[in-house]
Amino acid sequence: MDKEMDDRLLEIDRKEVLRYLGYGREQADGQILALLETVIEELERTARPRHLQREFELELLEGDRIFGGCFLVKSQALRRNLEDCERVIVFAATLGAEVDYLLQRYGRLQMSRAVVLQAASAAMIEAYCNLVCKELAERYEAQGLYLRPRFSPGYGDLPLDCQPDLLNALEAGKRIGIKLTESFLMMPSKSVSAVIGVSKKPRRCAVGGCEACKKADCPYRREGSG
Repeated sequence: MDKEMDDRLLEIDRKEVLRYLGYGREQADGQILALLETVIEELERTARPRHLQREFELELLEGDRIFGGCFLVKSQALRRNLEDCERVIVFAATLGAEVDYLLQRYGRLQMSRAVVLQAASAAMIEAYCNLVCKELAERYEAQGLYLRPRFSPGYGDLPLDCQPDLLNALEAGKRIGIKLTESFLMMPSKSVSAVIGVSKKPRRCAVGGCEACKKADCPYRREGSG
């Protein structure tokens, strides 16, 4: 279903934006913080977050192959994520083309603002996906079912070339305007696609992102991740 969400529910995490800007362990000065607030205000006025989801039967095949109703891939990492699952949700979300237009505009006129907007929009799409997935998890748990963490093409060994199957199954181009480049990157750029496992068995969420990464000296590393 094509859905929009009440913007009042969506809070952009300023710490995440600053982390994307490279301020993980450093304090941003007042000028940066003031710019950040004006950028977020403009982003919240401009973005049109929407998402789609559709559920499919799941088959875990030999050799780390996975058939999710609309896609067939080989991925050891996704197979581990989908252990004990019987169905999958194919998911896509976007902030809309309006955000890309804004990024292009400031890229020509004011690069410092474009850089902050890039970071803020990355934090916004992540926050939006987290909010949608939280609501999905609550809805499924009311039926005695449990969702695994969303797993996106390009993460681990899940290839980007499965993107067309996921987005075509959702009719994402027609319904929320997500298209693919020849290299399988999504346009609008602030878009996400993912596979989410559905299981009758609860399981602690897999650790990912900064918590799983061994690069301790990364300037974008999230605080508290070791």
